[in-house]
Amino acid sequence: MKKYDVVVIGAGPGGYLSAIRCAQLGFSTACVDGELSANGKPTLGGVCLNKGCIPSKALLDSSHHYAFIKNQAAEHGINVSGIRLDIHKMISRKERLVQKLTRGIAGLFKKNGVEWLQGQGQLLEGNQVQVTPDGKHPPDTYQVSAKHIIIATGSAPTKLPVAAIDQNRIVDSTGALAFTEVPKRLGIIGAGVIGLELGSVWSRMGAEVVILEALDEFLAPVDRDIAVAAAKLFEKQGLDIQLGARVTGTGLNNHEVSVAYEQAGEKQKLAFDKLVVAVGRSPNVAGLGAEAVGLALSRRGAIEVDNYCATNLPDVYAIGDVVRGPMLAHKAAEEGIMVAERLAGQDRALNLELVPWVIYTWPEIAWVGKTETELQAAGAKYKTGLFPMAASGRAQAAGDTDGMMKMISAADTDQLLGVHILAPNASELVAEAVLAMEFDGSAEDIARTIHAHPTLSEAMHEAALATDQRALHI
Repeated sequence: MKKYDVVVIGAGPGGYLSAIRCAQLGFSTACVDGELSANGKPTLGGVCLNKGCIPSKALLDSSHHYAFIKNQAAEHGINVSGIRLDIHKMISRKERLVQKLTRGIAGLFKKNGVEWLQGQGQLLEGNQVQVTPDGKHPPDTYQVSAKHIIIATGSAPTKLPVAAIDQNRIVDSTGALAFTEVPKRLGIIGAGVIGLELGSVWSRMGAEVVILEALDEFLAPVDRDIAVAAAKLFEKQGLDIQLGARVTGTGLNNHEVSVAYEQAGEKQKLAFDKLVVAVGRSPNVAGLGAEAVGLALSRRGAIEVDNYCATNLPDVYAIGDVVRGPMLAHKAAEEGIMVAERLAGQDRALNLELVPWVIYTWPEIAWVGKTETELQAAGAKYKTGLFPMAASGRAQAAGDTDGMMKMISAADTDQLLGVHILAPNASELVAEAVLAMEFDGSAEDIARTIHAHPTLSEAMHEAALATDQRALHI
């Protein structure tokens, strides 16, 4: 039996970065992963690189370019005729990007001395891991042992009993990233991050998109000012978002998907060419052997961990989507790095309150910290600053003026409590807020920081000024 200092189970963003950092710190490290690419070959990167973050952003960018040329280029004096959409080429580009990045991880493993054990990992007693390679014939399993084990098995799409996935007519997010033609009528169950992003991709390319959301409130975790403004923009873009729509059944007939749902006490029915089920994700502990080794799980099936990602088993840690907290790639990555550095004796912690969130629609939505609703519920005293992107010179120059910047700070100390953005490139703008809040910064700190002109980031500066009613451009 081969022995390692660290064995990581899972090679998504949390797992592969944790493995690399462990190796950098001098630990003999192996990473167990059985993910297969679209062509059935072993691949690294987990769901994020193969089926989630990267391929979805590739299609979001491609569809955004198409929509700009079709709908906005003329405004810039760019007249384009004969525009034609090549879905096969678009999907092919996405696949090439995925292959490039996943091969890059293999290169990083080789560079840093991480051994890739291809197959499914299962916990055994005594800090051992059983590896089951993939294959058509009965696989030959083998065991490895480690001083420390890091579980990074991620998450899987949550199933909806009334809409069974067949990856043909009814698909999950993976299937929705592989359509070979634009569906004329696309239904999406779930108006969360995944549903909105996928809806944006195919709506831009001509699909009639209806999103059925069971909740009565749109984007409940998002600050209300941002969510209300975003809902209006998405409606203007052609997304038909039906709130309070609880799906009760689906059926396949005449190459259509029929969807039955209830809304405001009335029974409704719609037909689509394709239906996407995007009702969230669940911790992936299938095949891990958690029960056999006594690994503690929460009621929702996540692995129980402390603030430093230690489980109830000695020298066994868990990170990312499979534990508590937001299911975000960057959160998983930082947890994996934290665990690696703590194993090396470094004093490292992670503040889950300052994990940035992003929805890659257009304009993008990004936020960090508390919403105004949360602060009201807690009885906190605060002040807010709002700045419309329409007042940004850089946004006007780009012809992208939808959205706003909202900043919330404590009424007495001015400490930043939350920053909420609906704007072009919000995913990039939010980093300034995260950094400021990491250092317990105030709105005044951002107000006194020189921002280049003309830039979108000036909206952050103006929102900070607005918390004291002294914005300069509104």
